[in-house]
Amino acid sequence: MPRTPTEIFLIAMLVIYALPYLVWRLLRTDFWAPLVVVQIIGGILLGPGVLGAFCPDYYKTVFTPGTITALNGIAWWAVMMFVWVAGIELDIREAWRRRGETGLTAGLALAVPLVTGSLAALVMLRYPGWRGAAGASWQVVLGIGIACAVTALPILVLFLEKLSILRTPFGQRILRYASLDDVAIWGVLAVILLDWERMGRQLGFLVLFGLATLAFRVLMARVAEQDRWYLGLVWLAGCGFAADWAGLHFMVGAFLSGAVLDAAWFRQEDMDRFRHFVLLTIMPVFFLSTGLRTEWTIGGGAVFAAAALLLCASVGGKLIGVQIAGRVLGWPKGDAATLGWLLQTKALIMIIFANVLLDRHIITNSTFTALLLMALGSTMLTIPMVSSRLSAYVRGDRV
Repeated sequence: MPRTPTEIFLIAMLVIYALPYLVWRLLRTDFWAPLVVVQIIGGILLGPGVLGAFCPDYYKTVFTPGTITALNGIAWWAVMMFVWVAGIELDIREAWRRRGETGLTAGLALAVPLVTGSLAALVMLRYPGWRGAAGASWQVVLGIGIACAVTALPILVLFLEKLSILRTPFGQRILRYASLDDVAIWGVLAVILLDWERMGRQLGFLVLFGLATLAFRVLMARVAEQDRWYLGLVWLAGCGFAADWAGLHFMVGAFLSGAVLDAAWFRQEDMDRFRHFVLLTIMPVFFLSTGLRTEWTIGGGAVFAAAALLLCASVGGKLIGVQIAGRVLGWPKGDAATLGWLLQTKALIMIIFANVLLDRHIITNSTFTALLLMALGSTMLTIPMVSSRLSAYVRGDRV
């Protein structure tokens, strides 16, 4: 019996929310695969590479072009809000106050995996199928390298909450390093996305954004807090549109729109509730839409091999970089390993980066799939590797 577009859309939403939750609860995966990871894996399994290959009729029935268009719209807004909150929560002032230690640690934690990831990208480019139609070699290498260097700040916050160290000095120290890297990483992405044909637009966007920021900050400082949330979302939509019109991608605008706001304008508990609300209600749609973009056109074996190479480059580079910082700064034994494992968490922000690179045709769907698998692997390693190490801090006084 034919179904209406509304019914098909709601069936898709039922699948998106029900299946990952049931797997997460029934298999009790929380220790090694939090719900967010299960949702991303569910998106991959429901995508064209798995469900579309094994059950093509069902896939075409549920994930029609109209349904996918609707899901993509929800996903875009969901991830824009998530990145906006991440930008607001950046504590640049504290990072600047401790700029010597923070700069060295964040710099090494970014630079070393950037180098190892770029080397991995050079290996991949020796073979066809990894570079997108509009991607220059330097863009692909730098894009993959920075994807290997990313720390997923929002997911890191969730993990620190789960480990009960978010508000401790140790947890805040980790966030300082991740925050500084986040600013640098978005800057590198803007460089990758520079469009010489739209250079005038991009310069105009930066100038107008700077002027608009000054005016908007004055407005935000004068209105009540409940108005700040609403005005902030208006600001988010406007900045996202302007950045995309300028050729920098709406995600760059979303991050900038949050980064120029003061976290002190919003109560911390309200920020936490908003972030959890977005994660619970609409981010699962983004995970599904991400899974729908995975492909295995150059062969599943090659994609998994590339993902393994990227995982080694990403995790190894991050751990080495933080270990060097620990040696230089004379950290207590165990600090560097714990920090390194937490900072190598990749899911969400790296997936957002990969989506941006795919949108701009800098990488192919196969490269995107390999990066997505790498992000999942790194995130699934975090809690198991860190839990036992943190016991030393719980017994001591550094937490």
